[in-house]
Amino acid sequence: MTPDAASGKLPARGVDRAGIVIAAALAVLAAVLVWDASQLPSTTMYGMGPEAMPIVIAIGLVILAVGNLIDALRGNLPPRESMDPKPVWLIIAGLALLIGIIGFGGGFILATSALFVTTSAAFGRRAVLADTVIALLITTLIYLAFDKLLTLSLPAGPLERLL
Repeated sequence: MTPDAASGKLPARGVDRAGIVIAAALAVLAAVLVWDASQLPSTTMYGMGPEAMPIVIAIGLVILAVGNLIDALRGNLPPRESMDPKPVWLIIAGLALLIGIIGFGGGFILATSALFVTTSAAFGRRAVLADTVIALLITTLIYLAFDKLLTLSLPAGPLERLL
């Protein structure tokens, strides 16, 4: 399609059904977050408790859902490109590695590094060795910040025990 000469916008294409489905999925996710937050036990006598952040995120999701729904009904969503499944599978593999490494006692540093490397490959980067070194450095610094500065525990494995 060519842009309208007067406004510079593409002409409307009609109702975008996929956009409506995405808006509905965002709204359902927001409802699940609010329901889940309402199930948390109240531990504070005053002020905000642990249920505040999921509600804030749900409000953001509702705003996105409404905006997406409006654009879908107007036909203003950009046309979708064909999908290459390889990046999606790389990220899924990275998440599976993260869960598996932590589950088998590999620790935070190795698990998060695996996710970092697979995600960078999903975005088209081909420097696996350099990404591995960068990931190990960054995740080690994050682990040290959480463990030593904030005194919060993260999953420990062989590398974490050396620190």
